[in-house]
Amino acid sequence: MKKKTVLMGMVMFGMAFSTMAQTKTPVGSLGQNDPKAKVVLDNVSKKFKSLKSVIANFILKVEGANNSVTDSKKGSVYVKGPKYKVIMGEQEIISDNKTSWTYAKDVNEVTINNVDQSNTSMTPAKIFTNFYDKDFLYRLTGESTEKGKVLQNIELTPTDKSKTFFKVLVDVDKKNSTLARMKVFEKNGNKYTYEISSFQPNGAVSDDLFTFDAKKYPGVEVVDLR
Repeated sequence: MKKKTVLMGMVMFGMAFSTMAQTKTPVGSLGQNDPKAKVVLDNVSKKFKSLKSVIANFILKVEGANNSVTDSKKGSVYVKGPKYKVIMGEQEIISDNKTSWTYAKDVNEVTINNVDQSNTSMTPAKIFTNFYDKDFLYRLTGESTEKGKVLQNIELTPTDKSKTFFKVLVDVDKKNSTLARMKVFEKNGNKYTYEISSFQPNGAVSDDLFTFDAKKYPGVEVVDLR
């Protein structure tokens, strides 16, 4: 289960930004943030915070050091305030902001944990908000056009140089101020691209979606780690 849990963690966009180290280099000693990039990122955060819910589909692409695509998977994420549900293949991660459930359909097993309430934990909701201000330097590198959409391109560099990744590229839909794509560059040469294929604001999302009902999964094995 450990390997699958790590994979789903990446799907939640937490792989790149999970638990920051305690010791960081002061931002001022590394350089200054680009005010133009901050405006773009702040608009994304403001837009997301104004929504009651979000339903998004995404594609996760994993590339090896030789730039060949070694894996590609589709998934969906549902977000309502701090609550979320991520579905990819035969796996799901569900959280009501108090309890989290990680379900593996292939083995019919669910692992239950308490939600980490610390500010350092990363969730799908946080990736759309101002996760960038304290832990990254950022700059606007330009604009590009894809499929008729103008994307604002931003490069983020972690202030904690002990992280396994050294750069994150973020593309923002200029018209809608929504996250379109994020690409994480690891020091070992691997790259992880999270591409939002559809983004539905204020979609109908029931609170029942953010809890795991074992009665609906006959014979499920429960691993309670709380």
